[in-house]
Amino acid sequence: MEFRPLGRTGLEVPVIGMGTWKTFDVTGTVAEQERRAIVDRALTHGTTLFDTSPMYGASELVLAKALVGRRENVIVADKVWTESAKEGKAQIARALEWYAGSVDIYQVHNLVAWEEHLPRLEELQARGAVKVVGATHYQDPALSDLMRVMETGRLGMIQVPYNAVHRTVEKEVLPLAAELGLGVLVMQPLGKGRLARDAPPVDALRRLDRFNVRTWAQALLKWILSDPRVHCVIPATSKADRAEENALAGVAPWFDDEARAYVASLASARRS
Repeated sequence: MEFRPLGRTGLEVPVIGMGTWKTFDVTGTVAEQERRAIVDRALTHGTTLFDTSPMYGASELVLAKALVGRRENVIVADKVWTESAKEGKAQIARALEWYAGSVDIYQVHNLVAWEEHLPRLEELQARGAVKVVGATHYQDPALSDLMRVMETGRLGMIQVPYNAVHRTVEKEVLPLAAELGLGVLVMQPLGKGRLARDAPPVDALRRLDRFNVRTWAQALLKWILSDPRVHCVIPATSKADRAEENALAGVAPWFDDEARAYVASLASARRS
């Protein structure tokens, strides 16, 4: 697994992380134990960054339980998500309690009330309880708003959707992030699973053997990571085997321009 410095923040992150939307929103001892097993497998293969949010139901707490006894070995990326400054402080306080007093990357989720929440996150960053302050958005029409916040100089990183089919951020967002020295986390790298499920024939992947790609999901993940402006992708999974498969995409060599164009053509053909 390769690690990359997250922009100008100084934090080293694995190129493959893990998201928890839907997959960690579970209840009950058995389901929670299954999520711990997923984390076990991910950690074994170098996936040490886990992204969550209060928007994801029980995911924050389920992840926290799965990290008991090894919090110091992982990077937690959490979010504040509420219109209320008071509730935002409560969300942050809960997260700090669950994650042993610190959250490595704290993001304003979908820019909701960002002007209310950024001062609190900056205060915590100054105290050392937060290492990196960021912001996210998943909707293309809101990317211009995200870029305006990026230009304030108050962010260390952003999280945006990006994959071989959904490439809106290539035009302006990624160039601006690179210019400002911001870290980039990528959500929805597999198109919420749709791209990975709609795989081309196995024979079509043989052209990618020299890049150590064995599955379509790995091809899609490596396509993103071959863009040097990206620091980490965060696919979600509810299966331990898939966590291992994803992690194996985080190893060089990276795609050249020809391989990236080939994978993009395969993905576009499957979606047409």
